[in-house]
Amino acid sequence: MENENKILNLIIDALEDKKAVNIKAIDIHNLTTVAYYFVIASGTSVTHIKALSDNLVEKLEENGLRPLRIEGYNHARWILLDYGDVIAHIFHEEDREYYGLERLWQDGEPVNL
Repeated sequence: MENENKILNLIIDALEDKKAVNIKAIDIHNLTTVAYYFVIASGTSVTHIKALSDNLVEKLEENGLRPLRIEGYNHARWILLDYGDVIAHIFHEEDREYYGLERLWQDGEPVNL
């Protein structure tokens, strides 16, 4: 789990760097084989959400990590960045509440940030 923790920390740092709102991480590895962690954060506007995503990709690329997939960038209401063992979700605040990922994955373990 060393690599997953490295990716998790890089994602958290990149999101904090651009002032993401309400960053949460959930350990889901005991619930699914999809990933070890989900990181969920909010942005305050489409521009802010894209800036969060761009910064995250840039910071991880500096560490030799490229996303397997990026979804939702064009509309920027919910951008998903898949780094294999860690999946980052960057939401517009309203969409985050509507989709309720924290509620859906409530059986996961919250990660202290």
